[in-house]
Amino acid sequence: MSFARPQYLVETEWLSQHLDDPGVRVLECTVYLHPKPEGGFRAESGVAKWKESHIPGAGFADLTGELSAKDGPAHLLYMMPPAAQLAAEMGRLGAGDGVRVILYDRAVNMWAARVWWMLRASGFENAAVLNGGWKKWTVEKRPVASDAGARPARRFVAKPRTDLFVDKQAVLAGVGDRATCLINALTEEQHRGTGGVAYGRPGRIAGSTNVVARDLVDPTTHAYLPADVLREKFKAAGALDAGRVITYCGGGIAASSGAFVLMLLGKDDVAVYDASLSEWARDPSLPMERD
Repeated sequence: MSFARPQYLVETEWLSQHLDDPGVRVLECTVYLHPKPEGGFRAESGVAKWKESHIPGAGFADLTGELSAKDGPAHLLYMMPPAAQLAAEMGRLGAGDGVRVILYDRAVNMWAARVWWMLRASGFENAAVLNGGWKKWTVEKRPVASDAGARPARRFVAKPRTDLFVDKQAVLAGVGDRATCLINALTEEQHRGTGGVAYGRPGRIAGSTNVVARDLVDPTTHAYLPADVLREKFKAAGALDAGRVITYCGGGIAASSGAFVLMLLGKDDVAVYDASLSEWARDPSLPMERD
């Protein structure tokens, strides 16, 4: 069984043959998360590692900088920025009409999937995730470089879609709604509320199921698992039979990988709860469960 939308995922072999193509723009999106004693994470940009070595010609898309909203509470780290802000930054990075944007990271594709989802929410459809990212690229001993990764700036025109990110009110409306499937992309321990990093109250949004983002990839190569295996995971969680799916995690990153896979599988009405448990778990009026 193959993916319903294979155009959103590219293989390392394809990219190795298109590194010098002026119509292809490669961007690394890595962020490192360091758990904090009080809960949540401290974010560290992956730009230092990118400067040391990266896929030849790749630029760096910084989710700790201009690709996240600047206002709002400090614990909401990666909220979707205003359309004009995202458009300015993506244009500066060389993304725009007529360019195929290939995204990768060093952390099981989650950050690449987040930027992919943001681009799609901006109306940009010509982006893809590099399957396996940095891990698969280096396991295969493909070339790396420390070049500046510069490309001419382009005009990026955002055409915002309002259906791909949702707020807590939309999630609350989905709690107890049989037509809506809420999926937690965090670990099983975090979902159960028995361990791992908490974002306030431990546990899960009431009524949600669990498809762990890290379990969507091969542990050796970080490439996504075969389509039939992924389909079974989401079918078991009730996602494929639901009218609408909303994915969440701690801050909308792992959730983006789950949403991305659902798109690969051909599922349409899918949204990411942008603020996720970083917001939900801090509000005692919002329903949570734990085992």
